Amino acid sequence: MNTELFGVIITFLLTVLLAMPLGKYITKVFKGEPAVTDFMHPLERLIFRVSGIDPAESMNWKQFLKAMLSINLLWFVYAYFVLLFQHKLPLNPDGNAGQAPDLAFNTAISFLVNCNLQHYSGETGVTYFTQLFVITFLQFVSAATGIAALVGVFNGLKEKTTNDLGNFWVIFTKSLTRILLPLSLAAAIVLAFNGTPAGFNGRDTITTLQGDTVQVARGPAAGMIAIKHLGTNGGGWFGANSAHPLENPNYFTNMFELVLQMLIPIAMIIAMGSYIKRKKLAWVIFGVMTIGMLCLLIPTMVTELNGNPAIAQMGVAQATGAMEGKEVRFGAAASAYWSIVTTIISTGSVNSMHDSSMPLSGLMQMLGMMINAFYGGCGVGLLNYLLYIIIAVFISGLMVGRTPEFMGHKVEAGEIKIASLVCLLSALLVKGGAALAAYMVTHHPEMALTVKPAAWLNNPSHHGFSEMLYEFTSASANNGSELEGLGDNNMFWNISTGIVLIMARFIPVIGPVAIIGILSNKKYIPGSAGTLRTDSLTFGAMTFAVIVIVNALSFFPALALGPIAEYLSLQ
Repeated sequence: MNTELFGVIITFLLTVLLAMPLGKYITKVFKGEPAVTDFMHPLERLIFRVSGIDPAESMNWKQFLKAMLSINLLWFVYAYFVLLFQHKLPLNPDGNAGQAPDLAFNTAISFLVNCNLQHYSGETGVTYFTQLFVITFLQFVSAATGIAALVGVFNGLKEKTTNDLGNFWVIFTKSLTRILLPLSLAAAIVLAFNGTPAGFNGRDTITTLQGDTVQVARGPAAGMIAIKHLGTNGGGWFGANSAHPLENPNYFTNMFELVLQMLIPIAMIIAMGSYIKRKKLAWVIFGVMTIGMLCLLIPTMVTELNGNPAIAQMGVAQATGAMEGKEVRFGAAASAYWSIVTTIISTGSVNSMHDSSMPLSGLMQMLGMMINAFYGGCGVGLLNYLLYIIIAVFISGLMVGRTPEFMGHKVEAGEIKIASLVCLLSALLVKGGAALAAYMVTHHPEMALTVKPAAWLNNPSHHGFSEMLYEFTSASANNGSELEGLGDNNMFWNISTGIVLIMARFIPVIGPVAIIGILSNKKYIPGSAGTLRTDSLTFGAMTFAVIVIVNALSFFPALALGPIAEYLSLQ
């Protein structure tokens, strides 16, 4: 047991140690300082020339968002039609069919918004062509979009007064050429040498130890698995995701993939300190996020390592913890750690089945997604945290009787309204969606959808409600993990979660960019003795309190009906 805990600690410490130099490198890239990847200059100039982009053009926050949203719309249309007609395209050795319109709608949006919610199985739902040129492509550009949005915010924060958030196209391109592509290539090589497939052959026939003959899917998976974690995407090449032995072959690759999915989110926090010259603020943010992670991780690890009380009452020893739905090669501790990392960072990949997690673990997983600001995804984690900072600044200003200020600019009604509405959006989408699903199940079990509502749930009562709540929570957090007791590949779930995915991705990105665009254009006010310091431990505690209170008030009633009630009934 001590060895398992030691492995978790080493994995986290290694992530932080690697994120520190990466954060400094990211600062150099976006400040235009000399970096080791300057050999990419010719390729970037070619991209700008072919695309008709003027890299010297500055953009205000409205122009920045217009560029971001317009290219995302184009990618959605492209992905939707390719998925519809994938059976007519090359690189389909297993003869997989095209996706239904509602499933293609959900899949295209899901990967566009960095969620990777999968209502299909990777072995049969997509082809090698769409795995590479839709799924993997969107995993790169969605991660780069999040990074670009955050760097735009950095540009607004680093100047006393400015109307320039930088050129979206330049930041986006550099996110790909200087960060995501080089790191993904290196990660893919490591995975390929550890047993992850990287070829184009179709299914292979193997004979199991029991003598059964089975078909095992293969394909060029290593590259996709690298960016799925590095870009905090999470969608699996295989249906079992990172619990699959070809996607995550051994304990080393398990540690490696855990490091990959935490690397850029933590590095962006460190980059923030260097980029805007507020290192103390960055470390306070990192400290609050780490404490938040530990508040979710420790109960999860304790409950998983202690095993299932219902099994214990039967007199069955559980020396290795609650192992239902977990891989023996990873163990309960590493699986618990992964389940929290993947839900707070919005990766959504799984190395165990969350539907088999203990109720308290499920509660912590959902809370991680509901908060969605403890490290978070590529770029968007800090954007979400910024909203809580703005609310904390406003409340603190009211408490001391001063006009709220952040980074030398007055925080006024407009900014507070944006921050508050974005924070409330998540509660509306999650609880509203879960309520609608529960209504369908209880009042319209006969409704003729692809799968009737009565057949959605494999589990009754509290856990069945948790499955529906988790689905909308995952969609709202752009996470993508699921409780697979839920039958979700049908018209209702494909359309409803697709709508949630769009709103939950772009509104929380638009909000912080707009706030900083408005703030950075205001007159700069030098700090004084009465200025509220946002880089202090006291303000860090205030921000943490705001995060806890806002989310506790928003989500406690729904959680009480699901994982909390299930936990109490199990005891």
